[in-house]
Amino acid sequence: MEHRSNKRAVLGIILVLVGAALIAFNLNLFPFGIRTIIFSWQMILIVIGLVFLISKENKTVGWILLAIGGFFLIPEIVNIPYSWGWRRLFWPLIFIIVGILILFRGGRHHHRNNEETLDEDSIDDLSMFGGGQRMITSQNFKGGKVTSIFGGSQFNFKGASLAKGRNVIDVLSLFGGSKFIVPRDWDIKVEITSIFGGFSDKRIPDPNVVYDPSKQLVFKGVVIFGGGEVQDY
Repeated sequence: MEHRSNKRAVLGIILVLVGAALIAFNLNLFPFGIRTIIFSWQMILIVIGLVFLISKENKTVGWILLAIGGFFLIPEIVNIPYSWGWRRLFWPLIFIIVGILILFRGGRHHHRNNEETLDEDSIDDLSMFGGGQRMITSQNFKGGKVTSIFGGSQFNFKGASLAKGRNVIDVLSLFGGSKFIVPRDWDIKVEITSIFGGFSDKRIPDPNVVYDPSKQLVFKGVVIFGGGEVQDY
């Protein structure tokens, strides 16, 4: 309940600020230089990043958006000439950010083979510049982490069972993505934030399927310049 109240408060404040900025813009209260900065795509990324940080929805997304928006906005503010070649720093910084994310997320399993059967109750998977197929056979699956960077894997939960309660898979996809194949009678919830990408729930609704309310699998995390999907069988 408190989480929803925080999100409503943040949204309300943003709408008030946007409305006030538009009024000032229409009344020509801002100098032209400031107007171009406030109503730029860089500032939009920064504002969205601040929303994620303040609402504590996903701080990783917030910091990434702030970094990208700030990187392209600072040269506009201080008027750095193109001859400096500052834009050539963008991709090196992206790799640095990706490396930091990998260090903080861990990732016990860095897979190179194409097929593997996992019977552990949780997964901690890292796929870089490749991927493969993972067969999950745990009878008490509790979630885990799946990181896909310039690659991705397919996870098949046929024959697996969920643990009691809310089980979360934390997904991070950067220029990559993963596919999850789940039993039709699993209670699935997708809470993925997509930025220049998408994460699709492609399960086919079946009115005859009865879900177990005591077990749920939740997909959370962020997809940036990548994708992912959930399918049933």
